[in-house]
Amino acid sequence: MDTMTLWHLTGWEFAALAFAAFLVGFSKTAVSGANTVSLAIFAAVLPARASTGILLPVLIAGDILAVLTYRRHAHWPTLWRLFPAVGVGVVAGTVFLVWADDAIVRTSIGAILLLMAGVTVWRRRQDDAVAGRRDERSAERRTGQPDGITSRPGRVKARSYGVLGGFTTMVANAGGPVMSMYLLSAGFKKLGFLGTSAFFFLIVNVSKLPFSAGLGLIDGRSLLLDAALVVFVVPGAFIGKWAVNRINQRLFERLVIAATVIGGLQLLLP
Repeated sequence: MDTMTLWHLTGWEFAALAFAAFLVGFSKTAVSGANTVSLAIFAAVLPARASTGILLPVLIAGDILAVLTYRRHAHWPTLWRLFPAVGVGVVAGTVFLVWADDAIVRTSIGAILLLMAGVTVWRRRQDDAVAGRRDERSAERRTGQPDGITSRPGRVKARSYGVLGGFTTMVANAGGPVMSMYLLSAGFKKLGFLGTSAFFFLIVNVSKLPFSAGLGLIDGRSLLLDAALVVFVVPGAFIGKWAVNRINQRLFERLVIAATVIGGLQLLLP
């Protein structure tokens, strides 16, 4: 019995999942947050609750490629500051998944996607508002290091984003937009952002594996499908690496937001 028969997939459904896996690779090395589209595709094609466990190994494959690409640019003080709060969020998300059925998870994923789309729009407007002041930033900012992470407001912000990021990544693998907003607001430039994000999600996603397996979201059937899909992550990652300095970021973000909104609405509809 092949993988498509095991999951009762049509050719078009498998093609959609393969495209979603390709987008995972692309998002990990080029535009973080693009995998929200992948999340919507997985949840639309597969049972919503099961889709979170099937997508996780695909994300980890993308994380490994991102770490290999940007490993020299991670900012570890920021990572150590985030991890305790993220752990709290992951535990809270696990508790939520214990009692949530497929309908609740599907609705939750749709709501999270719409929330993240709104957050992304808000983040862009905030970035535009401060664009005129960028030349006045400190030398620390110009070298790609974050601002203000050791201050009291910086610590509070890190904990708040960490808990929300841990919860959303556990429930729906949707922590990307949350952490993207945090890293951008902390003052990371492109390479520092990608390197820190790569290590963050590799460590967090690997730590989620026992939780997902304990909930029955990862098993032999899901791993067979992952094995068929992970090969599509690799070309996505290579194209993302090539495109990162060439892509029109603003246009792509608009496309991602539109696709995310459509995916979220589709999941919320009966």
